[in-house]
Amino acid sequence: MEAIYIPRLLKLPGKIETITIDEPLPALETLTPVRGQMQVRHQGNYLEVSAQAETIMTLTCHRCLQQYNHRLSLQSSELVWLDESANQPDMGPIERETPLDELVETLDPQGYFEPDTWLYEQLCLAIPPRQLCDRACPGIQPIEQDAVETNTDRRWDALEALKRQLS
Repeated sequence: MEAIYIPRLLKLPGKIETITIDEPLPALETLTPVRGQMQVRHQGNYLEVSAQAETIMTLTCHRCLQQYNHRLSLQSSELVWLDESANQPDMGPIERETPLDELVETLDPQGYFEPDTWLYEQLCLAIPPRQLCDRACPGIQPIEQDAVETNTDRRWDALEALKRQLS
């Protein structure tokens, strides 16, 4: 996906660009290409970005450690504020408290919007934090004691025989 020059959006009909997505994202390992649609709408002092996309990923179950395929569906929207100071270096103190209203994404109004980066971030946020192959997954099963004894090193057989004689 190509970067979108933000001032160009103002010249489009309805100030909106629609992108059809049908390609893999290089930074995200998926089994199928990411497919869907994204819209970027210029609203004056902010961009309204929305996307519907899906792909299939291979995840590892947190209980049994088996790999399984998971359909990752995304239906997301975000407001990206346009601020000329977005690309300026931060000269403030190293440690400071950030107010809640400053926790927003900002871009330079004369800059570019990277749709593939935004989509990658949204898909990463959609990956389930608790990855289970099945709700009834029993987890890793303990190995039976008999199976452990049969897999012992043969060099210890003499010591095992002596141990049986003493008991």
